[in-house]
Amino acid sequence: MRKRRAEKRFLKPDPKFNDVQVSKFINYIMIGGKKTAARKALYDSFEIIEQRTKTPALDVFKKAVSNVQPVVEVKSRRVGGATYQVPVEVRTDRRFALAFRWIRTYARARGDKSMAEKLAAEFIAASKGEGSSVKKKDDTHRMAEANKAFAHFKW
Repeated sequence: MRKRRAEKRFLKPDPKFNDVQVSKFINYIMIGGKKTAARKALYDSFEIIEQRTKTPALDVFKKAVSNVQPVVEVKSRRVGGATYQVPVEVRTDRRFALAFRWIRTYARARGDKSMAEKLAAEFIAASKGEGSSVKKKDDTHRMAEANKAFAHFKW
């Protein structure tokens, strides 16, 4: 390897909640560099969450993210002409990345009016252990469980 590894950049916490995770999620839902629009959608969804659940929105957000984070996933590995789905543990930063991606994807797929309502509904469902993003995590875990016979192919 000739070039050195890229240095890890650290985000500033968001202005309203002073939380780095919220700031990172804002960057995840942003489209076309419109951070203000993404921030407004997320903050509006937090207000909707507080109205519906009567609990702090940040707590619901954290619980939702922790419920969606996968512990294991499968990676394809070629061994002698055959491709095996090998279960591997997920690194912490990738866990957050997958959780954020799944929440964003399934929130966008919802049929509610605005992005704020879609996000709020997905966060509330995920914090209860329901919803599409939690189902995706369960499917990932089930796939890893089904293929644990190939765990010895780990590299």
